[in-house]
Amino acid sequence: MVSLRSQGPLAQGGPLTTHMAGSEANVAVAMSRLGHATKWVGRIGQDPHGEFIRRQLRAEAVDGQISVDPDRATGVMFLEQRTADISRALYYRQGSAGSEVSLTDVEPALAASARLLHLTGITPALSPHAREAFDYAAAEAAGRGMILSLDVNYRNKLWSRQEARDVLSRVARHVKIVVASEDELGLLSARPNESTQDLAIPTLAAELLDQGVEEVVVKLGADGAEVYTAAGRFHVAALPVSSVDTVGAGDAFTAGYLSGLLDGEPIEARLRRGNLMGAFAVSTKGDWEGLPTREELGLLGSQEMGSTQR
Repeated sequence: MVSLRSQGPLAQGGPLTTHMAGSEANVAVAMSRLGHATKWVGRIGQDPHGEFIRRQLRAEAVDGQISVDPDRATGVMFLEQRTADISRALYYRQGSAGSEVSLTDVEPALAASARLLHLTGITPALSPHAREAFDYAAAEAAGRGMILSLDVNYRNKLWSRQEARDVLSRVARHVKIVVASEDELGLLSARPNESTQDLAIPTLAAELLDQGVEEVVVKLGADGAEVYTAAGRFHVAALPVSSVDTVGAGDAFTAGYLSGLLDGEPIEARLRRGNLMGAFAVSTKGDWEGLPTREELGLLGSQEMGSTQR
């Protein structure tokens, strides 16, 4: 979808800047910048916003398996910078082209195969067609031997926690890598909703590992991130930076972690790369615009804060 960003309260008017947005697109762009061949699958409207998205993906060397819908508009999000520390998102994508992604959109991409398929819990919340495509993609990717990663990415404006649990807990059996924040992990549990509210992260992670998940990745924000596997728990602290925009930080982290996985890096190195990508995201404006290339990964670790590289 397109994101129209304001620098102040929307009710007061003022200029808006146009950006490409969407969790999956953020991950695709981030991984492309890190040198991986990526493909984004989805639908856009036959309108200027859709063409803008197509151009942005092309400029970032992201291959697009894109369907153009002549009858539905491209989804739009307004992102309001309400205060220096608080942003608010307003979504206008019900009935949009992207919300109606279907089996016919994803089948060609799955047939072409890939090492890894990344999904988020946003897609199945958009429409029955999108939910069907999500379920199919997960099962088909697992059957084809792809690595399947799932970022829970719960959005309470799209569906309830119980609806999310009903869908995502069923798909969890196909997933090799789960990415979630602390409050999202319980949405993948097969336990009744009320019984997971007070459970500790290690308990929920152990349940997912027993179901066949190989790596449970938990995003902890300023406290870094951790991974639970059959071999134990791994934790890496966050990199201290000056935060200017937190939107897209979770997607950047996920891309960094998956990039390390594809490079054959051990878990601690994947976490460090994920945290580094997240640090770039929060210390630059935009969902993905400030993310580094592979050659730039060392900038934050090697440069003194506030310095100029000469």
